[in-house]
Amino acid sequence: QVQLVESGGGLVQPGGSLRLSCAASGTIFSINTMGWYRQAAGKERELVAEITRGGNTNYADSVKGRFAISRDNAKNTVYLQMNSLKPEDTAVYQCSVIINRRYWGQGTQVTVSS
Repeated sequence: QVQLVESGGGLVQPGGSLRLSCAASGTIFSINTMGWYRQAAGKERELVAEITRGGNTNYADSVKGRFAISRDNAKNTVYLQMNSLKPEDTAVYQCSVIINRRYWGQGTQVTVSS
């Protein structure tokens, strides 16, 4: 079994920054893709960013140039550095990893408001 523990969410003013972390633990041999999704109130869950084991990245158009995803394979951890945050970035952010199947974290709230 695999567990994902997220941290780093919270309340931030527009233009501010936050860094999310997600650590995977359990029976893990190798994690393929690691990523972050988000779901705002009344909207469907969407991909924010993902990164392969080799370091290839993919971003939603809405966050390109503002967010940066990275990972530490030795620690089975993925990070999401979020800069220039906007109110429309407000959502529950969920970590997801693909090993033998896709696993999900419990989610962390990010609120961007003045």
